[in-house]
Amino acid sequence: MTFTVRRAGPYDGDVLGEIHAAAWEAAYAPFFDPGFAADGIAGRRTRWHARLAEQDSTILLVEREGGRPVALSVHRPSSTRPGFAEILSFYSHPDSWGSGAAAVLMTGTLEDLRGAGFARAHLWTLRDTPQSRRFYTKAGFTESGATRTYDFGDGQPLAQVEYGRTSPVPS
Repeated sequence: MTFTVRRAGPYDGDVLGEIHAAAWEAAYAPFFDPGFAADGIAGRRTRWHARLAEQDSTILLVEREGGRPVALSVHRPSSTRPGFAEILSFYSHPDSWGSGAAAVLMTGTLEDLRGAGFARAHLWTLRDTPQSRRFYTKAGFTESGATRTYDFGDGQPLAQVEYGRTSPVPS
């Protein structure tokens, strides 16, 4: 299967929302009360038009042959680690899991970071999501040793671990 990476445009809010909501539901909803999870899924479907309008980060999409977007990433300069880029969001639609779309998107994201002058990148992921953690390790990220808790808004903070990569793009 062939994939293409491109920057998201102002018309991509709905597709970004669908990818984010579907991926979040599959990977994160089990951590929350069903009502809170349902609200979180609905909010993820609608928040992307505003994020696109903010233009404070780079949003990339990966499309399958035929133009259907199936994965997204968001990155910008890190607010906590000078000289690093931070990958703020990285989601693929569950029906594309195992297809190679996420690997293509990660390569495109890292190439975009290198083109923007970043030699280092970091990201945070939930401690208890082994599929995500395996993916980031396979993509060349290593645990930095830093941990934090993050409250998604339900008053029940979840543990996160930080991953970093000193050379964003393979040679």
